[in-house]
Amino acid sequence: MFLLRLFKIIRIVFAYGLDEFILGHERVRGLEALVRLVLFWRRLDAPRAVRLRRALERLGPIFVKFGQVLSTRRDLLPPDLADELARLQDKVKPFDNRLAEQVITEALGCQLEQVFRRFDASPVASASVAQVHYAELHDGRRVAVKVLRPGILPVIESDLALLKVMAWLVEKLFADGKRLKPRQVVAEFDRYLHDELDLQREAANASQLRRNFLNSDKLIVPEVFWDYTSRNVMVLEWMDGTPISQIEAMQAAGIDLKKLSRFGVEIFFTQVFRDGFFHADMHPGNIFVAPDNRYIALDFGIVGSLSDNDRRYLAINFLAFFQRDYKRVATAHIESGWVPKDTRAEELEAAIRTVCEPIFDKPLAEISLGQILLRLFETSRRFNVEIQPQLVLLQKTLLNIEGLGRQLDPQLDLWATAQPFLQRWMNEQVGWRALLRQIKNEAPYWAETLPALPRAIANLADPARQTKLIEVTEHLLESQRQRNEWLATIAGLLAALLVILALVLR
Repeated sequence: MFLLRLFKIIRIVFAYGLDEFILGHERVRGLEALVRLVLFWRRLDAPRAVRLRRALERLGPIFVKFGQVLSTRRDLLPPDLADELARLQDKVKPFDNRLAEQVITEALGCQLEQVFRRFDASPVASASVAQVHYAELHDGRRVAVKVLRPGILPVIESDLALLKVMAWLVEKLFADGKRLKPRQVVAEFDRYLHDELDLQREAANASQLRRNFLNSDKLIVPEVFWDYTSRNVMVLEWMDGTPISQIEAMQAAGIDLKKLSRFGVEIFFTQVFRDGFFHADMHPGNIFVAPDNRYIALDFGIVGSLSDNDRRYLAINFLAFFQRDYKRVATAHIESGWVPKDTRAEELEAAIRTVCEPIFDKPLAEISLGQILLRLFETSRRFNVEIQPQLVLLQKTLLNIEGLGRQLDPQLDLWATAQPFLQRWMNEQVGWRALLRQIKNEAPYWAETLPALPRAIANLADPARQTKLIEVTEHLLESQRQRNEWLATIAGLLAALLVILALVLR
């Protein structure tokens, strides 16, 4: 199965002419003539961007998701590739309507007419893992019905098997393989991808995010209808809005793009630092904008979570970056264990300064977080920085946020927008605010234990109980003394036996 899948990938790469992306590199340019000679029969009648998009669709869900991520990186891709890959966000070829209706009927345990007053057989959106249909309940509420693609699991399993082998090869063949932890990264991706194949889990993610942003003036999360939700079907509140990729339509509707770009940054940092729970698939196909200038989040299959320790060190690093305190960045990396403990802080500080100093005081249009990450990666190799698998989704989400911000407001100052929020968050983690929050969290426990405290003190002062406690303690001490004597006797016998053996064998 694995070899067949690998053969299919290679066949599709050459069939769609994707070899030109590789053979264009100077190190292998000499092979271009040989490939043309072998594939003399090939006729490429479509632009390279269209061929790339079609090849990713043929390769399956994992490759489609890779294309979705690339589509947000307009600073790294030529316009023709970015525009075409953007079609992967919700324009993947849908599966048969009868199959969709069959899946829904089996999941609900009844006919569609019994649940929906209206159900549109043609999907309104079709993505790599599922497609969405418009429907109306009998009480008039409009809903979105998300249906998992039938037979998707075997395809994903074969692709994951290929990724695992590739990760193993990277770890074994490359000098940086073990430090980069490719197998752990693939394992994380495996877990998140399987989570995305369970729509009941996605519904739970949506409910959590909705609670976190209930009554928010920046983000709307649709309500889940749990009575009609299962592992392969999910019913959500229908959301009306403008896709965030339609800049001209939002401008015509009077949407404040500059305000919207600031909201995106604030929403990201709120999810990460306040909640430790964030939407990790924020490509343009998953985000709409409401008429009141609020974001609308969709597709909750991939979410990320961070521990308190991760959030603390991330906040320290971000704030230190904003303040150009590169020494604190270096020491935070050492304290968190992201670099070896014997790393010299001043050397790491100098390397980080070299990477980051040129980017400050510039608008977002002149800053590429992607390029910064690449340069930091080069620096990390020198200092044996270990890749943190739990932060991979966070890095991906940050890059998506940058891509969105660049489209909405190229002059957005990412640092100035994020710094006040992070400063407030850090202030809440120390000082009297943190003390009040800790008291609030511990109050239920205190309410339970404080009334019983006088009785516990009285019991300790009771002479009878004190006598009993002394007796129990003396009994335990006597038992321990007897065990010690027994162990000493055994040790003496063993020593004598060893002496006798030594004399006999002499």
